[in-house]
Amino acid sequence: MKLLLDENLSRRIVPLLQAEYPGSSQIALLKLETTSDREIWEYAKNNGFVIVTRDSDFHELSTLYGAPPKVIWLKAGNQSKAFTLRNLLDRKEEISAALFQADKNCIEIYG
Repeated sequence: MKLLLDENLSRRIVPLLQAEYPGSSQIALLKLETTSDREIWEYAKNNGFVIVTRDSDFHELSTLYGAPPKVIWLKAGNQSKAFTLRNLLDRKEEISAALFQADKNCIEIYG
């Protein structure tokens, strides 16, 4: 599974995710920071990404359009890069299991 980090998440953690989430990227690294959420949604859908965000916007899109792409909504507030990285790495099994349930378009992860 490859992750697409929303612009509200640091691009600096992308290299640290590669071993567990190969092919992952971040909005700014893909030069998508000026595109709309809907365009990012389509990009993720067309390129096999799971969107990771702190905002409700992509949750709303998942409710409206369904999957793909699936969404990981980090609901731990504005946390450090290290906290976000640890959350994604330590919870990989939990995230994978939840995302592969057919009825789950978005999973919420609390701190």
